Amino acid sequence: MKKYILPTITVLAVALGIIVGMALSQKANAQRIVYQNGTWQLEQSKVDRLLQLMETAYVDDLNIDSITDEVMSELVQKLDPHSSYIPKEDLEMVNSELAGSFSGIGVQFTIQQDTVRIVAVIAGGPSEGVGVLAGDKLITVDDSVFTGKKINNEKVMRTLRGEKGTRVKLGVLRAGAKDPLYFTVTRGDIPVTSVDAKFIIEQNGKKIGFIRVNKFGETTYREFISALADLYAKGASRYIVDLRENSGGYMEQAIRMANEFLQRGDLIVYSQGRAYPRYEANANGGGRFKDVPLVVLIDNFSASASEIFAGAMQDNDRATIVGRRSFGKGLVQQQMPFDDGSAVRLTVARYYTPSGRCIQKPYTLGDQEDYEKDLLERFEHGEFYSADSIHFADTTIYYTKAGRKMYGGGGIMPDVFVGRDTTLNTPWFNQCVNLAYTYQFAYQYTDKHRKELSKFKDWQSLEQYLLKQNVLREFVAFAKDKGVEPNEAEIAKSKPLMVRLLNAYIVRNILGDDGFFPLFERDDEITKKAVELLSK
Repeated sequence: MKKYILPTITVLAVALGIIVGMALSQKANAQRIVYQNGTWQLEQSKVDRLLQLMETAYVDDLNIDSITDEVMSELVQKLDPHSSYIPKEDLEMVNSELAGSFSGIGVQFTIQQDTVRIVAVIAGGPSEGVGVLAGDKLITVDDSVFTGKKINNEKVMRTLRGEKGTRVKLGVLRAGAKDPLYFTVTRGDIPVTSVDAKFIIEQNGKKIGFIRVNKFGETTYREFISALADLYAKGASRYIVDLRENSGGYMEQAIRMANEFLQRGDLIVYSQGRAYPRYEANANGGGRFKDVPLVVLIDNFSASASEIFAGAMQDNDRATIVGRRSFGKGLVQQQMPFDDGSAVRLTVARYYTPSGRCIQKPYTLGDQEDYEKDLLERFEHGEFYSADSIHFADTTIYYTKAGRKMYGGGGIMPDVFVGRDTTLNTPWFNQCVNLAYTYQFAYQYTDKHRKELSKFKDWQSLEQYLLKQNVLREFVAFAKDKGVEPNEAEIAKSKPLMVRLLNAYIVRNILGDDGFFPLFERDDEITKKAVELLSK
């Protein structure tokens, strides 16, 4: 037996050494994630080690980057619906949505009949400088054909955007030109704006300033305060802030906007999470519009930072909220970069309105599908049409500064509910709109009549001109060619709504959003209610 003892001990010692060594190695390579100086320090984990082993020891060659992206996406999908993994090839485009600018050629486009068509050329941008015009049809990029069924919005943006200073050669077809025209455009900084429109609405002798904010990006507050100052200089004494379809963005921008309307010390929002210290934002009293009458517009697609702003105004009894219940996103994401150029937007906290409401609607970890069905279910339950159909997940009663009752757990409930108006809707109208034929027709009509339409410099005169052209008759024929059979009774019923929509789209193609929104909002039910409240 003695002759086996020493070898056995030796083997056991070696095995133990291997086990201890592996344990120490794993401990060294699976370090903690530490929150320091406002950022998270991400270090190696078990998943990292597995991917390293696959890359170095697997029998066949692997595209380890692709596998990594798939693994990361799968992991993050096990969390809440708003955490997300962003591959490196998508990060620049995703970040540019909220950035103050991106590098590109400076055009707005649409894709019709497998062809990229230039809707507008951004003033002062690279394309304007070389002579690209609205109405041009893009057929080649860098001498390669750029038409066909494989052309989509993502491909166009990836192709036309690029590093500042780089060049791209465009081939276009232009009405009146026999042969294609070619332009070499040097990419430059293209501003990303948050304020779609600002204009004055006059009612009962009062001037009401209307400002539409489409997102909360890096430049939102600067644009917003500039719009306020401009409208004030034009005589506005009360204001409408339109946050409908605004899906949010940077919390800090919403806080700065809210500060303009609140008294010193008023709580704007607070946030906290398991590893995220409580943060409170209070008004500093430096706002220049603390006493002006104010209405905030929201709808089912107003989310995140939009709800922070609306909640602060509502809980401080500072504004009247008009519209429909907001989306219900009360989670805070923080973007954390990885060394390979990718990033994760991880939910690190919940935010709360001044009364203590967390407006986040219910969700189940890893169940994105049911979460995305929520708006459809709201629609089917009649919530878009009647306030009586609305139910909140949190039955706790919260109170505004003046003692009004509020509820959380499912968005911001407006003070004045305005349901969708379907009195002019018909199957014919709905089919035309759902298939985007209104938008397509407006572009083609504009392209066909661009010379005469471009003579008009304001939306009022352009609308009057269009009303004399019987645009509706041309549209009915256009829709019929597309397969939508005309129904005279339905066309007559929907005429006011369809004419307004077609004219607004055509005006936008000529005068941009500055022409579109004053015309479109003039007959909008939610805007009309806001004007009614402010004009009293």
